[in-house]
Amino acid sequence: MKVIKGIYVLLGSNLEDRGKNLQQAREHIVQQVGSIIRTSGIYETEAWGVLDQPLFYNQVIQIDTDLGHEDLLRALQNIEQKIGKVKVGKWRERLIDIDLLYYGNRLVRTATLTVPHPEIQNRRFTLAPLVELIPNEVHPVLLQSHQKLLAATPDTLEVWLVGSRNRVGGRPEAGDRK
Repeated sequence: MKVIKGIYVLLGSNLEDRGKNLQQAREHIVQQVGSIIRTSGIYETEAWGVLDQPLFYNQVIQIDTDLGHEDLLRALQNIEQKIGKVKVGKWRERLIDIDLLYYGNRLVRTATLTVPHPEIQNRRFTLAPLVELIPNEVHPVLLQSHQKLLAATPDTLEVWLVGSRNRVGGRPEAGDRK
């Protein structure tokens, strides 16, 4: 099969050693999926959906693979299981979560997969690392750049680049992170 370029995946973790969990996911992706072309920085983020849980680390990676979209989805789910993903409930804490955001420039709608990911525009923790990697890339359905989507997102949760005190949007009344 032909190598598909421009695949973007979101990694997230909010249990145990979050950085190590992201690193393990990247290592498994290289072994089982394909080449990692670029990575965003790691962002610390408030939990989306259910707030009373530990902060997440999130990172977007760009990969190339020769896997079809369904095979890629299965491989990513297999990696989650290997690292130890246990579903506690929707939007709850987890060792690892891997979301397929884009599969090249393809639109996918199946019973098990929708690409682009249908919540990109609603999640600051996804948009901030996408803006770092591909700020002017236009969402193929919404027809807006990631920069514009980030500026317009209704999500007000806090997002910080790890190692920086610079907040990427969020609640205007919130103070700087300590």
